[in-house]
Amino acid sequence: MKNMDNSLFKIDNALLNKFKHLQGTENYISSSTIRFWLNDEPTAYTTHWHPDIEIIIPLENTYTVVIDEIKHILSPGDIFLVPPGEPHQLIAPEKGLRLIYLFDFSILSKIRGFSYISTYLSQPVLINQSTCEPIYRQEASLITDLLKDYCSGESLREFPLYSKLIMFFFVYGNYRISQENSFTPLSFSSDKQKYLLDKFNTVFNYLDEHYAEDVTLEQVAAIAGFSKFHFSRLFKQYSGQNFYEYLCFRRIKAAEALLLRSDISITEVALQSGFSSLSTFNRMFKKLKKCTPSKYRRLYISQLSPFSPDASYRLETENIPYQNDSPEGK
Repeated sequence: MKNMDNSLFKIDNALLNKFKHLQGTENYISSSTIRFWLNDEPTAYTTHWHPDIEIIIPLENTYTVVIDEIKHILSPGDIFLVPPGEPHQLIAPEKGLRLIYLFDFSILSKIRGFSYISTYLSQPVLINQSTCEPIYRQEASLITDLLKDYCSGESLREFPLYSKLIMFFFVYGNYRISQENSFTPLSFSSDKQKYLLDKFNTVFNYLDEHYAEDVTLEQVAAIAGFSKFHFSRLFKQYSGQNFYEYLCFRRIKAAEALLLRSDISITEVALQSGFSSLSTFNRMFKKLKKCTPSKYRRLYISQLSPFSPDASYRLETENIPYQNDSPEGK
């Protein structure tokens, strides 16, 4: 087995072989909220989704992820994040090797302030030396340390695993905050920036708790202590969306989780997510997810939780032989 092309990844043959052996033993964490794969299969995985965030790192050769009909062709050393609930295809070359990490995103979402960072994770994220040069080395080191901890054999290894995942997103979130163009033209002092970040952490936490209610811009602006117009301007700068766009996005994320349950009708999903009518829900869901709620539910890759010990969890809905172009129908 060759070492990966990118020298910043300190994953040597011994560690990769240890993990490859681990996958075939009873010590592999089959019921964990964190799942790792070392994948070298020359197959494609048809459009599917899962409630977990997925991190893909090609080690040898390229790997293609198709999201919303856009092909993301990854190179060795790239770190690519697929948002939870995002329909996507995976297309492998004839020969190659890649690491795939999946973990329960909802655990991290309970951390205060993570709602703010999650606005940066609503779209696919590519971390490499070109896109995130100041943090790439640190993020690559954390990805490598995750694999080391996973292979440690420690019975409590999920604690260091999640601590490193938290640090991974903390580093990325801080980097994105530092890149916010809105700070420069407004000439905010560091104290003012901290004040506003605290305010908006409160706002996002409030929306996490009350998104299903009849929440208004005026109401949330008052909670933040700003006028409606000033709040609207700041909200757009901090989230990249206007208030009602974000509220719709948050409701759709809630609907994604509810669609996992086959005992809830589409109408009930709409109402429990905060939409006043089924027609509005269907229209907004299709706008954001590029398919209907019914089709989205059918794309789900397991009837059980992927981390249930009774579930035979698979990344794919169907294996497809290697082909140069994306699978038919995409």
